[in-house]
Amino acid sequence: MAQANYQTAPVPQTSMPSGIPYIVGNEAAERFSFYGMRGILVVFMTQYLLNASGKTDHMSGTEATAVFHYFVASAYFFPLLGSILSDVFWGKYKTIMLLSVVYCLGHLALAIDETRMGLFLGLTLIAIGSGGIKPCVSAHVGDQFGKQNQHLLSKIFGWFYIAINLGAFVSSLLIPEILKAYGPHYAFGLPGVLMLIATILFWMGRNRFVHIPPSGWKKFRTETLGKEGIQAILNLSVLFYVFVPIFWSLFDQTGSTWVLQATQMKTVSIGEFEIKAAQIQAFNPFFILVLVPTFNYVVYPLIDQVFPLTPLRKISIGFFLTAASFAIVALIQLAIDRSPDNPPNMLWQAVPYLVITAGEVMISITCLEFAYTQAPTSMKSFIMSLYLLSVTVGNLLTSGVNEFIMIDEKTSRLEGADYFWFFSGLMFVAAMLFVFVARFYRGKTYIQEEESDFVQAQEEGIQ
Repeated sequence: MAQANYQTAPVPQTSMPSGIPYIVGNEAAERFSFYGMRGILVVFMTQYLLNASGKTDHMSGTEATAVFHYFVASAYFFPLLGSILSDVFWGKYKTIMLLSVVYCLGHLALAIDETRMGLFLGLTLIAIGSGGIKPCVSAHVGDQFGKQNQHLLSKIFGWFYIAINLGAFVSSLLIPEILKAYGPHYAFGLPGVLMLIATILFWMGRNRFVHIPPSGWKKFRTETLGKEGIQAILNLSVLFYVFVPIFWSLFDQTGSTWVLQATQMKTVSIGEFEIKAAQIQAFNPFFILVLVPTFNYVVYPLIDQVFPLTPLRKISIGFFLTAASFAIVALIQLAIDRSPDNPPNMLWQAVPYLVITAGEVMISITCLEFAYTQAPTSMKSFIMSLYLLSVTVGNLLTSGVNEFIMIDEKTSRLEGADYFWFFSGLMFVAAMLFVFVARFYRGKTYIQEEESDFVQAQEEGIQ
């Protein structure tokens, strides 16, 4: 490996790093692949799954919900592996490239095998690949900035999130159509093609990126187990493992229980186009595209005029909004249960989607930036992985609840609206407690030092 080439970065304050377009393009294509695949998982497991003989082997709704959330949980556990590979051994660029290949193989397994074997093999490889690159990509975004342009970080993480949801929006509409028209082979195959495109886009930006070399095991261990590293982890652990997981426990049900609720509602047609239950998920990325600029340029400045809107206050407001969204879904479920022969149409879900998406903007984007800035330089990816692990904890909570309430394939202890009221109440209690706990948070902000950390590493294999 060639020696790292350190240089000062004379970047004007308004300049956007040249590698950002490649990262944003990569993220849009990668998120298309992930959310396109994820968006049809519950429908695939309950309506299309086959056994080795080619006969139907469908899962029940409760079983599919549990499997779905175990998959999401694993996808957000493997960031821990990716962060160690990145921070200690390979660096962010090499880690992203190699694990992207694993990611592509997972899509291939899903596309060619409609049995449980293909399902679990594909989901395992996708969890390793998608999970492994997650902390590296978001930390790689932050690495492109130094002191002179750090004020652009908040806006860039916003645009980064827009890229995520642009890919998710298109795939949420397109992939269910392909599933119905052409079947699982093509429906899972197209996300695989987009993941390949994402990998190529990232490779094309290799000479444009700021490359922060891996710190090595000794430095990583020393700083992680040192005073600042332990303090950063302790500061963030209550936020990451007590409160944020409950948000993810609710939010990720937009891909499971909310889809199953939509299957109980009247379908809606626009001309000859019939909206399918899985496509209702497109409300979330669509509202993201609208709300991110609206919040950045309108809502946040207005709130700032009333009281200082700190990151922790944004997160607190988001928790209350998330609780409210599940209360609305519970009311919709009551309407469904009272009129099973004449249920409301699926567009009713637009209201809770708007509310939970507003909560997501205030929690998820804020946590991404907050986790990065609170991490010492040598453990950026590791801290990002600890944040992403909160998604694992949240989805394990959802899977655990669903397994506990399942009496048999057709009966559960929490049915109908009671299920949604339970999660709404859980989030509301957590939001109340967070308001109190956040008052005692004390942290420290770390930004890459331009003189020493703005690095163009001419690593072997990068050229």
